[in-house]
Amino acid sequence: MKICILDDDIYVVRILKKIINDCNLGTVVSYSTDGTEGYQNILQTEPELVLIDILMPGKDGLSIVKELKKTNSTIEFVMISQVASKDMVGKAYQYGVEYYIHKPINALEVENIILKVQERIKVNRTMEKIQSLFLDNQSNFSVEQQNNSAKEIKDILIKLGVMGEKGSKEIIDICNYVLEHNIDLMNVTLKELFKNFTDNPKSMEQRIRRTISVAMSNIANLGIEDFMNEIFIEYSSTLFHFEQVKKKMDYIRNKSSEDGSISVKKFLTGLTVFCENKDK
Repeated sequence: MKICILDDDIYVVRILKKIINDCNLGTVVSYSTDGTEGYQNILQTEPELVLIDILMPGKDGLSIVKELKKTNSTIEFVMISQVASKDMVGKAYQYGVEYYIHKPINALEVENIILKVQERIKVNRTMEKIQSLFLDNQSNFSVEQQNNSAKEIKDILIKLGVMGEKGSKEIIDICNYVLEHNIDLMNVTLKELFKNFTDNPKSMEQRIRRTISVAMSNIANLGIEDFMNEIFIEYSSTLFHFEQVKKKMDYIRNKSSEDGSISVKKFLTGLTVFCENKDK
């Protein structure tokens, strides 16, 4: 993984480079102690991950994140700063930063966060591969694999607090069906998919939507309580569109009248990807 470091303290830069090299976390392709220079370095080296300080000379970290997210949404950012206020952390999240570590630098924290980013990138790439498959590519989906997938999905739904919802069993059945028949969810409508299970696909979709909506509310509340909650980090952007989770968080906190919305296909695709990764 290609990594870029931006921090106004060269000592911090050296520490981060050493941690990354010692733990084999990736390759540092560029670094800078100036925001303007660092911004240009990112454009030139095209890293997958940027470790960036909030307060930078020339161009501050949040501005850099905001501009780069507009042109390259695939870059992952980890914000590094001595600023520990929830307001500042919240602002960073608003600009698209989903991971945050503090100074003084803790090697274990840095390693854990970068490993989580690597896993997130892996999941996103797998999702892209699944979406590119054709409907007629049939898979050899054994009974054992089906049972393992059902257990994996059930475990995720338990973490999301929705295993007891009416639509939870249907979500498990649909994901198993998608995996068994190697279905590209981007090439089928929900109505077409649900017709394989019921004569009333509309009612089935409503139950599933309600279940996913409850899951989003639970994820949003976890994020409000703790931005670094492991469940929030793992699922807020893999099962949902993260900007919608942020809207839900603001809605819950009465900061906005606009509620977050869910995507059934995004949720189902995310679950199948977790199952695919588990089998590898």
